Amino acid sequence: MTPGSRPSGISAAPLLTARQSAELNHWLDLLEATSHWHGQLPVLLLERCWLRLSVVKVEELARRLPPDSSWDAPELVRYRELVERGHAPQAAEQLCWLEFGAEACRQAQLRLWGAQERGNQGWTLESYLQLLRDYRRHFETGARRQLPLLVLARRDEGSKGSVHELVWLGRGKG
Repeated sequence: MTPGSRPSGISAAPLLTARQSAELNHWLDLLEATSHWHGQLPVLLLERCWLRLSVVKVEELARRLPPDSSWDAPELVRYRELVERGHAPQAAEQLCWLEFGAEACRQAQLRLWGAQERGNQGWTLESYLQLLRDYRRHFETGARRQLPLLVLARRDEGSKGSVHELVWLGRGKG
């Protein structure tokens, strides 16, 4: 599951207050004046329940909003590779136990199950890396600068299946 992603303009942020829209314009001005990719670039986070907009540097995003990497544990990646090569699931599991140790495999599985139980709002290692690739590509290709806004999913009990939505904000032509 990956967060929703759609390109859009400033009008795609109807949840923002007038003050937040002014802040957004400030960050877009800064982004347009930036000539190269670097870790200090902004990523906006919107907690829609509280209408709280915060800014985090791209280099700090993983600390502020840790992506779920439980699916990418080396033990589980190896298990999937073995099954894809034709090993029976039980045989693949035993080979992983030999390679990594039974306890490491068990811990990887428990972390995965825990993440599935809690939900990750679609914020996985792959979705995080895709955001970084897309953001960097705006600079490398000379494309119109766009600012990533992550609209955070609600974390209450009833919204376990909801996902963070990634919206790319920029100014229209003109």
